Amino acid sequence: MVKNFSIALFALLVGSFLLTTGCGNSGKQINERVTLWRKDKIPYGTFYAYEELSRIFPDAEIVIDKEGDKKKNLFGIGDNNLDYKVALHKGKVADIIITPTVNMEAEDLQRMMNFVYSGNKLFISAFELSPLLLDTLNLDTHYFRASSNSSDSLKVSILHPKTYDKQSFTYPGKTYDNYFTSLDSGYTTILGWNEDGLPNFVKISYESGGAIYLHLAPMAFTNFFLLHKQNKEYYDQVFSNIPVGTELVKWDETFRNKSANSGGSSSTSRIFNWMMKQPALAMGLWLLLALFLLLFIFEAKRKQRLIPVRPPLKNTSLDFVKTIGRLYFQRRDNRNLAIKMTAHFQDFVRTKFAIPTSRMDEAFEKKLAYKTGIDAEIIGDIIYQAKYLADQSSVTDNELQLFNKQLENFYKKV
Repeated sequence: MVKNFSIALFALLVGSFLLTTGCGNSGKQINERVTLWRKDKIPYGTFYAYEELSRIFPDAEIVIDKEGDKKKNLFGIGDNNLDYKVALHKGKVADIIITPTVNMEAEDLQRMMNFVYSGNKLFISAFELSPLLLDTLNLDTHYFRASSNSSDSLKVSILHPKTYDKQSFTYPGKTYDNYFTSLDSGYTTILGWNEDGLPNFVKISYESGGAIYLHLAPMAFTNFFLLHKQNKEYYDQVFSNIPVGTELVKWDETFRNKSANSGGSSSTSRIFNWMMKQPALAMGLWLLLALFLLLFIFEAKRKQRLIPVRPPLKNTSLDFVKTIGRLYFQRRDNRNLAIKMTAHFQDFVRTKFAIPTSRMDEAFEKKLAYKTGIDAEIIGDIIYQAKYLADQSSVTDNELQLFNKQLENFYKKV
């Protein structure tokens, strides 16, 4: 079974800094992948946004929720004890979700609304929001797809939480100029706008004191945007809407994992469920399944024979690489050894999984994760470390040992 995976790669924060100063090296290619991941220091990661939470909420505990719907124990408390913390700080919890898309089922919506009804604050920034969530909150949106979104700069405005002045911020990077087309002004407050003055940041308040903040410009939380000139003020003003007395801040990656793994499966599932509710179609599907089952049984009985067990060939090439590795390690030629280890890893992938390794990009990571069943995050870390070590003039023993440990874990799992 293929594990849930998220597109996540590490890179240097130096690249982001060069972009924000506007004097990037023309000889280097900018990493244009939009990951919105807290560990990514690339231009379109959210490393800075996550690290700055402790400054915005100095008295709050910052936690990470990677599997929001983990199985509960007999006491109704999650395995990571996070549910207990949320209950302990009831009414003073902020759940922050920054992800490309929010795919939400009915159970997710009910859990989210119970969280808000308890007086807590929920902040979501995404390119696309779940239709179920939008229908519940009586909102409509307009989304720009990548193919139709050719603008090379983003401009957003926000209402200052204290002075109520409208301030604008911009940066020369990617933009997805999404906005709300309709909302219920009776209980929805507009807090921010896009370049055309259309709302892209709103707040829905509840009598319990809870609130939902919906934001359609997650690019404004990337390293590139926040490190450009004084754009960190935008970050400060956005989260200043969350009360100072917040005691627990949860960086929620639940929907990130669901988005990475869902693709088009949700729509396919809905179509199948509809078909199964139609008596005639359901009967036809079951008869077709029974027919295939009968064909399989008779064909298997007629043609199948015992397959002799053959012991797997010993991987002598791995022993050879280890021997050569010890030789390079004694010479302290760490960078050269790292390159050789990378070359062996590429040869192993080509031979065992028939995957081209000429371009170790996002598509390569996704395909390798699918074929091996290994989390894409682990594979992403290996690819990043290989590229990083190859670009260094010298490699330390600790860096080499870390890379070797990552590769050994990979070989053990496949």
